[in-house]
Amino acid sequence: MSHAFMTRVLSVTTGAEERVADLTHDCAAFLRETAQGRDGLLNIFVPHATAGVAVIETGAGSDDDLLAALRTLLPADDRWHHRHGTPGHGRDHVLPALVPPHATLPVIKGRLELGTWQSVCLVDTNVDNADRQVRLSFLG
Repeated sequence: MSHAFMTRVLSVTTGAEERVADLTHDCAAFLRETAQGRDGLLNIFVPHATAGVAVIETGAGSDDDLLAALRTLLPADDRWHHRHGTPGHGRDHVLPALVPPHATLPVIKGRLELGTWQSVCLVDTNVDNADRQVRLSFLG
């Protein structure tokens, strides 16, 4: 395998409630092993139709604010044509149009180049599927 492209799949359990799961430490650990001081790009991809990746502040209420905003924009009610699963599950299938299932971020000298308050997060509103995969890929 080339050292220019490395990939790893994380398993993340999000639980039975909507959740914003901080992946920043997992991303940093992956880069320590793979980037080895090089510049490049980190791609984070969620291969699920009902989850997304966001770069936001966490721990100061922004993650809860994001979930509240998504509940306002995508209410869990019977308006959705996609109707299997728990009531309102169709909204979970619209989520990736607002919170995309991927992000590509700069890596400088082997470290994720985030702003002071930025974190890489998995956004999961689907309470029917608590087991998620997140693919991390470094190109450098």
